[in-house]
Amino acid sequence: MKIVTYRSDQGPRVAGVRDDGYVDLNRADPEVPACVKGLLAQGPEGLARARRALEAGEPLAATRPELTPPVPSPEKIFGIGLNYADHARESGAAPPPEPVLFNKLTTAATADGQPIVLPRLSQEVDFEAELVVVIGVGGRHIPRERAEGHIAAYCCGNDVSARDWQLHKPGGQWLLGKSFDSFAPFGPVLVTADEIPDPGNLRVRLRLNGQTMQDSSTSQLIFPVDELIEYISGVCTLSPGDLIFTGTPPGVGFARKPPVFLKPGDTVEVEIDGLGILRNPVVSE
Repeated sequence: MKIVTYRSDQGPRVAGVRDDGYVDLNRADPEVPACVKGLLAQGPEGLARARRALEAGEPLAATRPELTPPVPSPEKIFGIGLNYADHARESGAAPPPEPVLFNKLTTAATADGQPIVLPRLSQEVDFEAELVVVIGVGGRHIPRERAEGHIAAYCCGNDVSARDWQLHKPGGQWLLGKSFDSFAPFGPVLVTADEIPDPGNLRVRLRLNGQTMQDSSTSQLIFPVDELIEYISGVCTLSPGDLIFTGTPPGVGFARKPPVFLKPGDTVEVEIDGLGILRNPVVSE
C-alpha cells in the first residue's frame, strides 16, 4: 500500500494511493486515524484496516491534492554516516566499526516536488540518495530479530548536506550542516513494508539534471536496517513516524574531481526499486 499526507481544510490528513486517485482513509473508515502517525502506531492490524478502506473508499475529487511530506512533522530524523564501504573510502574514511549517527532537525522535512532551497549561508550544498526507514510501532531496546515488526514503511530520501558547514566549521557542524530548511526531502509516498520483502537488496540511484551520479544497492550497506534499529533504540525510544536515513552510496558531489554542488535550476531525482522517484527542483533562498 502507498500512503501520502495531503492538505485539507481540516489540516493534514492521510490518504492511500490507487490507480484512479487518492482515497482519504479516515473518511472511508472512521476507525482509521486521520493522522499518519496515528495510523503507523497501530502496526500491521491498523495498516490492514487502512488497506481495506483504500479498496472500498471513493477517490478525492482533486486529481492531485496538495501533498505535504508523507510524515508532516516527524518527531525524530536520524541519519547514518559512512554506511556504504565504498562511500567511506571516497570520503577518505575507514569503514566504521559501529554505526555513525547524526540528526536532521524536523524543520528540514520536505515533500516530493517541493524545492531544495540553497541557503545564502552555504556555497557547497551536496546531494545524497538514501533508503529511508519509517517506524511504525515504537519501542526501546528492540532486538534485531524483532526489528521488522517495528518498520511500517520505506521511501526514498535525499540527505541534502551543506559540506562547508559539516566539514569546515570549527568542530564540524554536522547537525546544522544537515538541517537547513528543505534539507530532508523524502517520499514521494510511503510504501508499506509488506511490499518490500528485502530492503537489503534494492537498487539506489540519484540523477542530477538527468545524469546518473549515484548507482548502487542497499546490499552494500555496512549496517543493515535491523541492526540500525537495535542500535538506535538502545539509546532512545523510537516513535511512530520517526525516520532513519540509512546512508548514501558513492558518487556524492564533494568527492568528485572537480566537486559538483547543487545550483539554482537543478533537478534532483532519487529512485529506489519499488519506492518510486523522489524529485525536487533546486532554488536559491
